[in-house]
Amino acid sequence: MNRYWSPVVHTLTPYVPGEQPKIANLIKLNTNEHPYGPSPKVIEALHASISDDLRLYPDPNGEPFRSIVAKYHGLSPDCVFVGNGSDEVLGHVFLGLLKHEAPLLMPDVTYSFYPVYCQLYGIEYRTVPLTAAMEIRSEDYRQHCGGIIFPNPNAPTGIGLPLAGVESLLQDHPDQVVVVDEAYVDFGGESAVPLIRKYPNLLVVHTLSKSRSLAGLRVGFALGNPALIEALNLVKNSFNSYPIDRLAIAGAAAAYEDEEYFQKTRLAVISNRETLADELRAMGFEVLPSLANFVFARHPYFDAAKLTEGLRNRAIIVRHFRLPRIEQFMRITVGTEAQCGALVEVLRELTTGHRP
Repeated sequence: MNRYWSPVVHTLTPYVPGEQPKIANLIKLNTNEHPYGPSPKVIEALHASISDDLRLYPDPNGEPFRSIVAKYHGLSPDCVFVGNGSDEVLGHVFLGLLKHEAPLLMPDVTYSFYPVYCQLYGIEYRTVPLTAAMEIRSEDYRQHCGGIIFPNPNAPTGIGLPLAGVESLLQDHPDQVVVVDEAYVDFGGESAVPLIRKYPNLLVVHTLSKSRSLAGLRVGFALGNPALIEALNLVKNSFNSYPIDRLAIAGAAAAYEDEEYFQKTRLAVISNRETLADELRAMGFEVLPSLANFVFARHPYFDAAKLTEGLRNRAIIVRHFRLPRIEQFMRITVGTEAQCGALVEVLRELTTGHRP
């Protein structure tokens, strides 16, 4: 029946999200979800929002959440764009700000949704290799381009680019938009938001799916010069004028208003990450220096695919990418202390004894 498809559909290779299996007593460490639930104030706000008002459309700009985010980051509301998860925000960014005649630059090892957007919107792109240490090097981007995008910390490596490196990119490309995807920045990275007032070509994208424990609510936003935000609004209002529903707006606002809970849970994840990384290294794993809520690790003697399968057989799932340069790495989401402990025990069993 695919004869009814539009021609473009035949050309698409869609993004493959992390598996969401239905396995009893599963330890799920494959999609970088927060191991601790959202703030209790979020739950209260969601319950309070269930009323007859659900018959009405939500605010098209995501108020009052947009104003809360602006105040939190010391910006005016016209510097904030709110969307249905950061993936939708990024989709609008690719179409509204990154589709130019010159190629878009991105790392060769990065978020695999970026090439999908390029394919969908017909954007030419060029990958810039990470260093041998899997780091982004700003000087490697000193080439002709229509824009630059990268996660910071990078995904799936977890390695961060210092703020000086981000500023170097902005200075080298004053006529191109530089998009910094900060999905994981709250777990130890250095945010580029303070540079927005200085650089009109900077756009920073955030999500509430990671450090705010709201992957199921689907809220993301972009911060930047009002001219950049205007472009995103033009795209959004040509696609879906009401991307954030009333419950999501209320829950997102409550998450940002509970700073104490946010700090407590993000610091817990950071602590668990460091403990997990130390234990993996003690077993002989190479673990990249992560500033995210996951670790990227490989063992010199044991195949990553087989280790991933061995974990799955014990109801623990992690992410394995069959991609160049990283096919021997596992990306392991940082869980609770108990979850990380169970993972370490199984990996110790799988890597003890005869080396292949």
